[in-house]
Amino acid sequence: MKADLPLTGQVAWVAGATRGAGRGIARALGEAGALVYCTGRSVAGSPSSINRPETIGETAALIEQAGGRAIAIQVDHTCEDEVAKLAARIRDESGRLDVLVNSIWGADTMVDWPKRFWEIDLANVRAYLDQTLVSHLITSRHAAPLMIEANRGLIVEVIDGHFNGYRGHVLYDMVKASLARSAYAMAMELMRTGVTALALSPGFLRSEAVLEHFGVSEANWRGAIAKDLYFVESETPFLVGRAVAALAADPNVKTKAGLVYFASDLAREYDFSDVDGRVPDFPRLLDAKMEEAAKMSPLEGEARFVAWARYCQIHKDPARNELARKLAAALGLDGLGEGTGPI
Repeated sequence: MKADLPLTGQVAWVAGATRGAGRGIARALGEAGALVYCTGRSVAGSPSSINRPETIGETAALIEQAGGRAIAIQVDHTCEDEVAKLAARIRDESGRLDVLVNSIWGADTMVDWPKRFWEIDLANVRAYLDQTLVSHLITSRHAAPLMIEANRGLIVEVIDGHFNGYRGHVLYDMVKASLARSAYAMAMELMRTGVTALALSPGFLRSEAVLEHFGVSEANWRGAIAKDLYFVESETPFLVGRAVAALAADPNVKTKAGLVYFASDLAREYDFSDVDGRVPDFPRLLDAKMEEAAKMSPLEGEARFVAWARYCQIHKDPARNELARKLAAALGLDGLGEGTGPI
């Protein structure tokens, strides 16, 4: 094994490798020497359902252009037959599977963010859950046997946020919390095997869609800091990708089974950085700004929105009880913020 390619000889499957975190993870695994199967629904001639141009073929091409090895295969992960066929193909072609990453999403347009649970249209709920949650279970169900037979491997559930708080919408919260719980549940059932399951969250991700939203590119992304001061601690999808690669190369990764990790925390633990040499610390910046916001009264507009969002995220975190209490007071939520009360 080459020292600079710690995953040489390993085989990875990134489900949802089309864009964003999934693409970054696929590229980082290829960068580390793994053969990467890149799967998703978006291929040339079959546009994304969320009106994005990226394809899994482009992801595989980027890996190969960097000297790695990749195979792009169109798979609808809500269709069990398609997933099962790919698992069989990996077994036949490669004879092993070392890393499975569940990064399937593509459901932003299915969440009506302003609506509360008593207002939402339930017509697409089952399709939403199939795409964002059931697809992960289907994929893990058919990938895990290849790992269990070899008594080795890593399953990563990509989630949003490493705190056990509310994520802004009942459906989004339900799925993201369920994925973290799924990683824990799989880890418990894998306890007597050499396979590890865990959950991993990126930070403020400079995905293709986010860069487009701010009207910048990766080359000039700092130009968007004037529009959003938190963008200064944003990260490329490579950071969470390198986190997966570091986990996959760690012989003691089993000690992390069932837990939730934040990409930049793992960067500090494993001593790697983003492509620009930085290790962003979005939570530190956000908490520092929230300490300032908690001193303001009354909170209005954008300041109130951000303070409320952060309170929702951290109010169940014992280490941040004091900040949650301060934010609750600033928001006029008397009696909340102690880590035990309802939102």
